[in-house]
Amino acid sequence: MARPKRFRIHHVAEAKAQGRPLTMLTAYDALTAPIFEAAGVDMLLVGDSLGNVVLGHPSTLQVTLADMERATGAVARSVERVMVVADLPFGTYEADSTRAFDNAAVLMRAGAHAVKLEGGAARAQTIRLLTQGGIPVMGHLGYTPQSENALGGPRMQGRGQAAERLFEDACALQEAGVFALVLEMVPDDIASRITRELSVSTIGIGAGPHTDGQVLVWSDMAGMGDWAPSFVQRFGEVGAALGEAARAYVASVSERSFPSSGHYKEH
Repeated sequence: MARPKRFRIHHVAEAKAQGRPLTMLTAYDALTAPIFEAAGVDMLLVGDSLGNVVLGHPSTLQVTLADMERATGAVARSVERVMVVADLPFGTYEADSTRAFDNAAVLMRAGAHAVKLEGGAARAQTIRLLTQGGIPVMGHLGYTPQSENALGGPRMQGRGQAAERLFEDACALQEAGVFALVLEMVPDDIASRITRELSVSTIGIGAGPHTDGQVLVWSDMAGMGDWAPSFVQRFGEVGAALGEAARAYVASVSERSFPSSGHYKEH
């Protein structure tokens, strides 16, 4: 499939129909987003993982709508082809569907092409309101970080009898109008079943190899820290390379080898 000038929701469906795996990475700024676009990813997720990765918070729960609006705008302004999906942060959509629409509209005005929200059948009414109002919605099932306190932390979801409930939630979200589903930290068998039996695309993260696509937090993917979840493959060691560059800079300034005559003009 030739890459479109702008990747849109119907291209997500086309990829599933053609069996082409979808690619997605998180992005939070205008520095990294165009690099990932140039690498060929289909979608960029402006995730509320912004809180952990960029803002220094212990979880996603401290992220505000203003945080997401600023990051979404930065990403959207720096790319041309990829689909930009923005997370609705904790507390902006759970209690009231009308308020959820208003908050989603903030992110769409900032440049998002779709929003993502967490939760199962209980979110169906909100999803219907958003999609009927012209806002594409990506669902998120399995381990949902905004509910980490209720779930007992980052734990595998959908094991045993819980698998059927997860499948029912997936069906409810499809019926409500989502164009895709993130499946996070769920067993491969239930992720495979959802992928096989539902018409919407599935995007896995810690959900095995049989989903329609994959998403990773970019800093985990690129090796920015000493730790990453067990389901992550580190495709580079960017953190180590950045540290080496910074140490070389400090050493050069300290020994007065930088700047040299080639780095400035004498007047």
